[in-house]
Amino acid sequence: MADRSELMQAIELALAGKWDEAHKVVQKHEDDKTACFIHAILHQQEGDEANAMYWFRRAGVEGRPDGGLEGMLRELRDELGRQP
Repeated sequence: MADRSELMQAIELALAGKWDEAHKVVQKHEDDKTACFIHAILHQQEGDEANAMYWFRRAGVEGRPDGGLEGMLRELRDELGRQP
């Protein structure tokens, strides 16, 4: 399981437009569903739909989620922030 602070860091990096740095963080946690979800969003941002769909599946998400990329990241950040 990925450390929540690292996942938050990846989200903040992605929201700041630092996609490559965010990618490096999530790549370390390929067994964590939240990291896989972030990974999928990063690939979707770069236009690699096939790879994004692979990571969405790894995250347990069927199909492509609705909502903009920034919105998904903000929602995920909020969810992680509510966890103890």
